[in-house]
Parts: sequence; structure tokens; C-alpha cells
Amino acid sequence: MAKVIEEENKEKSGRFQRVVFIIFIPLLFAITFALVIMTVAGINVFEKAQSLSSDIPFLAKVLPVNETQDADHIQERMISLQALTEDQEAKIVQLQSEADKKDSENEQLQATIQQQKEELEELRQIGEENKRAFKEVVSTYESMSAKSAAPVLMNMNDDEAMKILSSIKPDTLADILEKMPPEDAARYTELLSTEES
Repeated sequence: MAKVIEEENKEKSGRFQRVVFIIFIPLLFAITFALVIMTVAGINVFEKAQSLSSDIPFLAKVLPVNETQDADHIQERMISLQALTEDQEAKIVQLQSEADKKDSENEQLQATIQQQKEELEELRQIGEENKRAFKEVVSTYESMSAKSAAPVLMNMNDDEAMKILSSIKPDTLADILEKMPPEDAARYTELLSTEES
């Protein structure tokens, strides 16, 4: 049994030796001979291999790439990235200025709104004061004698007189109209009736 194992080992090593002697050694000799001939002919085999490796995808990973090509490629990539960064920074600055402009416009609008609110409040207060003053005028005419109030109202323009007459109590209004000449009393009565309609 030991002989059988020994013979099998000899056969395996014999096969391996035959493959090495028949294929590998002649192949290495042919490659060396081709390199020597190409070098003598002035062909740089390694440069050719690098240029071919960039064209063939799987060889690019196996064979090293020319370092100057790598440096040029890296430098080009850095320049394009720097230009892209500068472009993005310019856009950021532009957007920031637009945002600042919008903020200032918003502040101006807020100030305008506040100013208009204040003006509206002032107008409301003036309106209330005018109403109080008008009520005081009406109460003054109501407290006056009809004989004194009638000539004063006749000397006013019709709009002012109508405002006062329309606000006076009906009893006082009747007394004042009674003290007016009939033409004026008729005119004011007609204006009052059209105003109420």
C-alpha cells in the first residue's frame, strides 16, 4: 500500500514537472526574449502596457497608471471642485442678500402697518371727540330757548342746520320750527322728511 501511495505522489509530481518544463519555462523564455528584442528596437513595453491598461477596464486595476496622468487628473478635478465651490458660495451670498432685502421690506411693512394703526386710533379718537362735541352742541341748542335758537339755525348752511335739527329731541324741534318764519320752517321740514326717507 505504501508503494501505491508513493507511485501516486511520483505521478502527481511528474505531471507538475512536465507542465512546468513544457509550458511555463518556454513561456518565460519567450516573454524574456520578446522584452529584450522590443527594448533593443526602442519600444518601451511598460509605457505601452500603461496606455493599453487605461483602455481596457480590468487591466486598469491590475497595471499601475502613470503618476503624471493621475496628478493631472487630480488637479483638474480639484480645479473643477474649486470652481463649483466658488459658484455655490456666490449663490449663497446672493440668496443671503435676497433674504436680507426681504427682511428689510418686511420691517418696513411692519412699520407702515404700525403707523397706520396709530393713525386709525387717532382718527377714531378724533371721531369720538367730534361726536361728544356735536352732542354738546345739540344739548346746547336743546337748552336754548326756541326764540334764540331759530335765528341762529337759519343763518347756518343747510347741511349743518340739518345735522343739528335731526339730532334735537322732537319737542324742542317743534318749538324751534314754530319760532321760524313759515317759509324757513317749511323748507327745514321738507329737508328733514327727505333725510329720514
